[in-house]
Amino acid sequence: MARPGYPFSAVVGQERLKLALLLNAVNPAVGGVLVKGEKGTAKSTTVRALAGLLPQIEVAEGCAYACDPHNPAEQCAACREAAAPLKTVRTPMRLITLPLNATEDRILGGIDFTRTLRTGETHFQPGLLARAHRGILYVDEVNLLDDHLVDLVLDAAASGVNVVEREGVSLSHAARFILVGSMNPEEGELRPQLLDRFGLCVAVESEKDIDKRTCLMQRREAFDTDPQGFCHQFAEEEEALARTIEEARARFKDVDFPTTLRRLVCEICTENQVAGHRADLVIEQAARAHAALKRRAEALLEDVLAVAPLALDHRRRSSPPAQDQPQGEKNEQPSRQNDREQPPDEQTPPPPAHTQQNQEHPGRPQTSTSDKQAPPNASKGAQEAQDEIFPVGETFAVRRFASRRDRVLRRGSGRRSTTLAAGNQGRYVRSRLPRGTSDIAFDATLRAAAPHQRSRTNASSLALVLKPRDLREKVREKRVGNLLLFVVDASGSMGARSRMRATKGAIMSLLLDAYQKRDKVAMITFRRAEAVLNLPPTASIDLAARLLAELPVGGRTPLTSGLARTQEVLRGCLLREPTLRPIVIVITDGKANVAVSGGKPLDEALSLGARLALDERVRIIVIDTESQGLVSFGLAARLAASLKARYFRVEDLGSDTLLNIAKENTVK
Repeated sequence: MARPGYPFSAVVGQERLKLALLLNAVNPAVGGVLVKGEKGTAKSTTVRALAGLLPQIEVAEGCAYACDPHNPAEQCAACREAAAPLKTVRTPMRLITLPLNATEDRILGGIDFTRTLRTGETHFQPGLLARAHRGILYVDEVNLLDDHLVDLVLDAAASGVNVVEREGVSLSHAARFILVGSMNPEEGELRPQLLDRFGLCVAVESEKDIDKRTCLMQRREAFDTDPQGFCHQFAEEEEALARTIEEARARFKDVDFPTTLRRLVCEICTENQVAGHRADLVIEQAARAHAALKRRAEALLEDVLAVAPLALDHRRRSSPPAQDQPQGEKNEQPSRQNDREQPPDEQTPPPPAHTQQNQEHPGRPQTSTSDKQAPPNASKGAQEAQDEIFPVGETFAVRRFASRRDRVLRRGSGRRSTTLAAGNQGRYVRSRLPRGTSDIAFDATLRAAAPHQRSRTNASSLALVLKPRDLREKVREKRVGNLLLFVVDASGSMGARSRMRATKGAIMSLLLDAYQKRDKVAMITFRRAEAVLNLPPTASIDLAARLLAELPVGGRTPLTSGLARTQEVLRGCLLREPTLRPIVIVITDGKANVAVSGGKPLDEALSLGARLALDERVRIIVIDTESQGLVSFGLAARLAASLKARYFRVEDLGSDTLLNIAKENTVK
């Protein structure tokens, strides 16, 4: 016997989620519901439990599309062309789950190759949208589904029609279903235009009440121990709730919505600055459904107030905050002015005696001139006075960008760049001659064999004779993430607030976008006498935000150490993922003044840069932060030449410009 599902009425808490699902069950015109919440909050359990409450519907017997026998306008071709009156049966509304690895033909439908080969005629095999007609289509982790598949599902949900134009098949069929999606915001958000297509949105959280959490544990343990017995305990509640839904569906068409409430709904939507008019329509439909559940013939103010937050939470737009003018932005610090007037430290005097002593004792860390320890009786802030911590600049919405396509087969996941898929997952884009895979392209194989059928002897009962030379295999595409490695000069010469603040804001914006696109982002900073990997390859936005906010600026410029650390990080990443295509963005003024091997600091950096440029898998960009005054040294430009990198000046760098640079220079 199949294991029963968890009862809807046994779910502890999550009242807003239950209400949103019931409203859609009563009135599918509400437009579905998106469930957002952290893992382990019963999102999937509650949605699947709804299937046990759905009322039965009358369908044409044997119809794959669950056609309504009393609505010829939405019937499939077979039901419309039937000679005799259609036989009808009653069946529960279906809840169809769309898996993340579903292909386009599995969702929309495609050729039924078995019947096509047997009969010699093209036959259509309905997809998941056909099975979900007059039922519920559930997409778990909808934010992880490929964007083009989400677009297909939302288009069908909005229009109520699935149009198929592929592989010689041209048809359309009704696809009216309730779309329910669930997602964990930690895994990335949906695009705003996709969010708006869901009628309601519910943010669920774990229960904070100790009694409810205790009850939840007890119920779950009882269900796992004896599913049948547990469901029997809630049978009466389930039956009563199912009757309520069925009665509300019958009552809904007679529920009135007064004009005064329509004006109120418009005022609410205007005050919340929602885009478009979908929110107004959704609130009206949901309020009528709510009134039907409450057994009322007319919607009241309390119905509107009960459903309005569900329709507005994901559409509400707030006014942009006023721009904060950072302190000290108008005037540069005197030390920065001196930086521009003095030549780079290639002709600096020999290090003081205490530095030479450190070189004689390798166990002691070397300390640059700006890093020397204050005497014991001096204030602790003497050394820290040279450091400054600038706030993260204002973030911005990142426009979509991706790396240019190549012919390398890649595995992995992500949502940034389109690449050829090494496995059997991904979108089928074209066919090719076999190369040893089992992913056969049946449509291309049939087309290749069709011209030769007259000349081939058919000794079997099949309508088609295939030869090995007819075989074709599928070429698939999928999306993968990229690695963006920021190498940031955090020395004193970077302390101009307008530059460092904007740079931090741009990095944070790219981090936010990379988190949603499954990119990996890393950051190396170099200052004083060393380079530090502040942010290893990660997608943790919380960690990145803390590191950026606390990033200090001050001290000398160990550029060679920064490049050496970059080479080390890239080597490790490329060893783990040989097909990775990293982009390195070096942000510096090029004023190297800390040597590693005893030579001139800038010469060391240029030599190491030339070696780093030998790896063609790595694309490098240099952003010159040197102020363009009367005297400029052009050291960052020399560094860019040695790295074979694209070069940009800081005057071209605003936050949006940095984004466009990454956008234009995503990997070959």
